[in-house]
Amino acid sequence: MASNRENTAAKAISLKGKIGLIIRGMAIGAANVIPGVSGGTIALITGIYPEIIDSLKSFGWKTIKLLLKGQLSRFFSKINGSFITSVGIGVLASIFTLAKALNHLLTNHLTLTMSFFFGLILASVYLVHKQINKWNWICTLAAIAGIGLASTILLIEPLQENPNPIYIFLCGVIAMSSMILPGISGSFILILMGNYALVLGAVSDIRNLNSSLPIVLPFVGGCAIGLLGFSRILAIVLEKFKATTMALLTGFIIGSLAVIWPWKVEIKKAFNGKEKVTGYEWHLPLPDEMFLLAILMMLAGAGLVLILEKIASNTTKEENSH
Repeated sequence: MASNRENTAAKAISLKGKIGLIIRGMAIGAANVIPGVSGGTIALITGIYPEIIDSLKSFGWKTIKLLLKGQLSRFFSKINGSFITSVGIGVLASIFTLAKALNHLLTNHLTLTMSFFFGLILASVYLVHKQINKWNWICTLAAIAGIGLASTILLIEPLQENPNPIYIFLCGVIAMSSMILPGISGSFILILMGNYALVLGAVSDIRNLNSSLPIVLPFVGGCAIGLLGFSRILAIVLEKFKATTMALLTGFIIGSLAVIWPWKVEIKKAFNGKEKVTGYEWHLPLPDEMFLLAILMMLAGAGLVLILEKIASNTTKEENSH
């Protein structure tokens, strides 16, 4: 396993491959902005999830020593730098360029936007399920546990908004840890912690440094700690209990569908003069024109997932052939 990681880290990535990774990174970044959609799910269905976890795991004291000694090329190779940089550029570009657009879509076209992502996540359940070679009773129990845990999260009442830098840092740690888990939405975790609107507003208004940096900097710091720390745990779990872990993640994804069900009404309560989402009331759609548009958006979302999976599969075959 170790030799495989070294080979992965050392291999060169073509320009076409880097562009493909940037596009996948943009898809991951866009997903992380939407409450209920997991960037980890997008990474999984586009075929780069295991490599992301292995690459993040490579960050440690040994690689830091290489950096401190000025051995930049060895450091870059050890951390699978070309891969991480390409995906990271896509994620950051997507978050900072699409945050405002997604905020607009969620405000003005909530049902259609959620319909698109509902179709996307529904199709991803099938693709993640396919990665489990053989189902047994342990995998079945793990999937049920995943559904139960994801559903339980829905019942938690969101906390109040808290601009304290230490709390924002903690939000970053927890949100990023959940973001790299397929099926668990980091954005929805931020809603539960009360700071989703605060963080999204700061990212959307990044040009106003005086108001945005006190929020963005501690949040990014927390994200970095959560990303590097939790990825090590995930790498070990995926290596030793892959089938059971994938079944658990399949359950997470199924359970998260309730969060992005397009036909729901937000339950809001006032905290310190501001309205916060504290839960949802789900209902069935009416058979009208909006329903037909929503179905088309679901099909578009599902189709996009299948296309991304096909591209990822073809790219992997091409890389393995060289």
